[in-house]
Amino acid sequence: MTEIYRVACAAGFSGDRTDVARPLVDELIRQGGPSCLIFESLAERTLALAQLERDQNSELGYEPLLSEMLSPVLADCVKSGIPIVGNFGAANPEGAARLISSLAKQQGIADIRIAIVKGDDVATPELLPKINTFLSPDDQEVLAGSRLVSANVYLGAQQIADALISGAQVVVTGRVADPALTVGPLMAHFKRDWSDWDFLGAATMAGHLLECGAQVTGGYFADPGLKDVPGMSNLGFPIVEFDAKGKICVTKPPATGGLVNRMTVTEQLLYELHDPAMYLTPDVVADITQAQISDLGNDRVVVTGFKGHPRPPNLKANICIDGGWLAEAEISYAGFNAHERAQLAAKIIRERLSHLNLRIDFIGSSSVFASDTGKGPQFKSDAGFEDIRMRVAAAHDDRMQALRVCREVTALYTCGPAGGGGVRTSLKPRLNTLVCFIPRELVYASFEFFKG
Repeated sequence: MTEIYRVACAAGFSGDRTDVARPLVDELIRQGGPSCLIFESLAERTLALAQLERDQNSELGYEPLLSEMLSPVLADCVKSGIPIVGNFGAANPEGAARLISSLAKQQGIADIRIAIVKGDDVATPELLPKINTFLSPDDQEVLAGSRLVSANVYLGAQQIADALISGAQVVVTGRVADPALTVGPLMAHFKRDWSDWDFLGAATMAGHLLECGAQVTGGYFADPGLKDVPGMSNLGFPIVEFDAKGKICVTKPPATGGLVNRMTVTEQLLYELHDPAMYLTPDVVADITQAQISDLGNDRVVVTGFKGHPRPPNLKANICIDGGWLAEAEISYAGFNAHERAQLAAKIIRERLSHLNLRIDFIGSSSVFASDTGKGPQFKSDAGFEDIRMRVAAAHDDRMQALRVCREVTALYTCGPAGGGGVRTSLKPRLNTLVCFIPRELVYASFEFFKG
């Protein structure tokens, strides 16, 4: 019988639910056998936001919900030999490791072995001039005139695997490719060569199926009356069962809500996949064109047939720069003539802030349109809208100019039109992102054990 290795995913982004790891760990313990628990909590700009936080407080910059994520399961994972791997280190992996070490001491866990993966941060004096040469001429000009916030490459899985082989019980990373959180444990367990492209292709797609958490177990899939999903308030998060031949079975803990079937797995498989024959990752170019999906029922779906090709010569880098300030303000108009009053409010705002590039949406009638012109589509007054929320947004390098959006919408309370209420405003720093590809030989990745 082929040995199965199980990987459970307890987060799909920063801010995900924090009560979902418990059922996953209980199921891994019940099933027995080798397994791992992963947390995927970095989106494209999450790390830059974490860097801004670290700039304000050098002790912060890691996943803000880390304690809530790990506290309920840390002791049981260590006791049961279930390693934890997460990119919850964000901009401060050492700070995350320090917190985990503190949690372990509070729970009576002696000498926990925490590994930190390093090398994704390329905002260094040595690398930044070289990175600049890989940007387009337009982006070079943009970067030259902007304040750099962060620059990180997407690392692969090798350092995660090496850390686990060396005995790590928790592996903390910053920016790694999302599937790497799964590829690392699988490569460490099955001890395959890093040029076994088909195995790496299958392992990468296992990670891809897991990386968005409850998306593959029915969460983002749900559409009432069209794609009904039971137990949405208690969604089970996914578990992948993986064997030495690269066969994947996607499932979830029993007695949890959600759904795993051919459609949920197919939707997640195709998610963010631009070319099914060439899914570029740091570890492999995955190929799903020959994939076969079999629904076994009872929330179990088997996927086979993944292939892999040699990894790309370059690593993707996200370079985040200061984008000035983003102001948002909302006000509601309800009842008779609501849409007309909202249109009048928009006219007032446009005239008073004519020097700003505004976006104005009428939530409830036109908020899904992509135009940023600030004009938006015009609806006839007999359309019957009785509840309209007007949203005004603007970006500006000058904080005080952006703040005027918040002040002018607030002033509509008494400056009219009639019946406006429920004003909410927000002013926050804005980030812009530049992307380039860096030869991997310029990036030195490693891991080290935390000594705290």
